[in-house]
Amino acid sequence: MKQINWPFGRFNVWLIGITLGCFILAAPTGLVFVSVFFPQTEIWQHLYSTVLADYIVNSLILAFGVGLIVIVIGTVLAWCIARYEFTGRKQLQWLVLLPMAMPAYIIAYTYTGLLDFAGPIQTLLRETFDWRYGDYYFPDIRSLSGAIVMLSLVLYPYVYMLARTAFSEQPASLEDVSRSLGVSSRKYLFKVVLPLARPAILMGAALAMMEAFADYGTVQYFGLSTFTTGIFRTWFGLGNGLAAAQLAALLTSFVVLLLILEFLSRRKIRYYFQGQKTQQAKRIRLTGSKAFWVPFICMLPVFLGFICPVLQLFIWASKTYSQQLSSDFGLLLWNSFYLAAIAAFTAVALALFFAYGKRLNPIKSIRTLVGVVNLGYAIPGTVLAIGAMISLSWLDIKLNGLTESWFDLSVGLVFSGSLFALILVYSSRFLAVAMHNVDTGLARVKPSMDDAARSLGYQPLQILRKIHLPLMKTSVLSALLLVFVDVLKELPATLILRPFNFNTLAVKTFELASDERLMDAALPALAIVCVGILPVILLTLLIDKPTQITTQIK
Repeated sequence: MKQINWPFGRFNVWLIGITLGCFILAAPTGLVFVSVFFPQTEIWQHLYSTVLADYIVNSLILAFGVGLIVIVIGTVLAWCIARYEFTGRKQLQWLVLLPMAMPAYIIAYTYTGLLDFAGPIQTLLRETFDWRYGDYYFPDIRSLSGAIVMLSLVLYPYVYMLARTAFSEQPASLEDVSRSLGVSSRKYLFKVVLPLARPAILMGAALAMMEAFADYGTVQYFGLSTFTTGIFRTWFGLGNGLAAAQLAALLTSFVVLLLILEFLSRRKIRYYFQGQKTQQAKRIRLTGSKAFWVPFICMLPVFLGFICPVLQLFIWASKTYSQQLSSDFGLLLWNSFYLAAIAAFTAVALALFFAYGKRLNPIKSIRTLVGVVNLGYAIPGTVLAIGAMISLSWLDIKLNGLTESWFDLSVGLVFSGSLFALILVYSSRFLAVAMHNVDTGLARVKPSMDDAARSLGYQPLQILRKIHLPLMKTSVLSALLLVFVDVLKELPATLILRPFNFNTLAVKTFELASDERLMDAALPALAIVCVGILPVILLTLLIDKPTQITTQIK
């Protein structure tokens, strides 16, 4: 790679580009943390004496409650499907992923319509038993426990996917040795299998907990006081953007602490499988009552997390689609599509740039910078949106000052009032999703092919365009699809940064549900869910590919 002579030394072109890109993508998060150095004494005294304790306690209970439930559901499902053979197993191994297509705020709307006092279930109970209000107890869906259940029903696949892979990769020799030592099946599960899979299970739980920390649509609709709702209230209700940024910094500190705890939980754990290939344990054929109860248990989360909400959405949409299918709905579809498409192409292009730069220059500084920019996925969209709004508003003020002094002309909100802000936040938030797929694709291309291309006179960008991209077409397309759907479902960042009179399917669904127009919200919600099924199918295909266990020597 060519070097450029600068007055202060020789700098690698890729290092400069990656440093600049990392700075731009990390700027929103950095400014949120910088905000803590500008005290807002009065507003913080008000928050401390009124709602700050609720924000902290409710957010922690929500996140750890979700983490506990997804560990139970995801691990049980992964063990049943990896360990046992039963009727319908092949179908269940992809059906259990379907709740990933259901955004948490949409499942919250549907279950509210089903379980509220005026919903069909309570109405049926009153009509059947001639009950009146106050004659019976029914759990309140709009509560902290209700939010925990709603989020758990759509987030358990994080644990399921990682745990199933961990269970499937454990060789049959482990069980043979355990049996030879007289270890029972129950002890084998708790003493051997689960400890080996613990890092994967905890990583899945950490991802689910980060999503719970970042959730806004569910907790806002249920009227809960958490960090995300508090940030919105401080920004839009109290009109204090700096205090909102400081709340966002506090929220991010909890997310960082969660990542540290997850890392510490596995830092001294090292498991290695010897040999190039290992024989996987054979699945046990279930008979008798177990052949009924195990598929039933596996199907229950699918029914509650996907089938039941989708059926309710279809019922509502069938009653209101004639009013909803209009030019406005077509505009919502177009806005959502092209915004998600632009964000997906931007994120994948940046992922290609970072990943290829790391391949060409495998030096510590570039690996560190790429690792830092990948942390954006752990940052809630609300935090990134607050940071982007502060930084881009400052840029707009400076730009308007320059144009007014030079040309006596105001250019308006060029950065903070356009789609540029949304694309920046989406790229920062979902770059890690694209990077994972692109890195995987690049790793399959042997370095010897790069050497051969260079010997023929190809430049690095020509090698990427003519050799790597055709070979990693599947990885790039999967990255585009995953980022596209993630952007389509993203709610809090879109609510904060969208331009005036610009709506998407997610925002429209949230607005209609907030006005208690659940039937009207069904059609845009159903559109989001239908598109969200695409990456689930892709994930199913990827999980079903056989894995190969290799020896790692340090």
